[in-house]
Amino acid sequence: MPIYAYRCDECGFAKDVLQKVSDPVLTVCLSCGKPSFKKQLTAAGFQLKGTGWYATDFRGGTPPATGTATGPVETPAAAPAASGESAAAAPAAPATPAAPGTGTS
Repeated sequence: MPIYAYRCDECGFAKDVLQKVSDPVLTVCLSCGKPSFKKQLTAAGFQLKGTGWYATDFRGGTPPATGTATGPVETPAAAPAASGESAAAAPAAPATPAAPGTGTS
C-alpha cells in the first residue's frame, strides 16, 4: 500500500497516510476540520531489486564493468604493418572501387 502525503491549505497541518490506491482521497483536515486537506505531489520511494539492477543505476554513478568495450574500437588497418613500416607511411586503399569506364585506373 502506498503512503500519501497530505497538507491542509488552511492551517498547514501535514500528515502521511497509508492508503490503498482504491481508497477515496481525504478532503477534510484532521486538525482543523475544514475541507482544505489536499494530497501532495511527492517523489516515489521504491527500490529496484533483483537481477539486472545495480546500486549505481539512476544515481549518476559509474556503472560496474560488464566486460564489453564502450570506447572507440581500434580497427586492424590502424595497426602498424608487419614489415616494420608505420601505418602512416603505407599507401591508403581506396574507400570504394572505381566503376568501370570512369577513366580512373
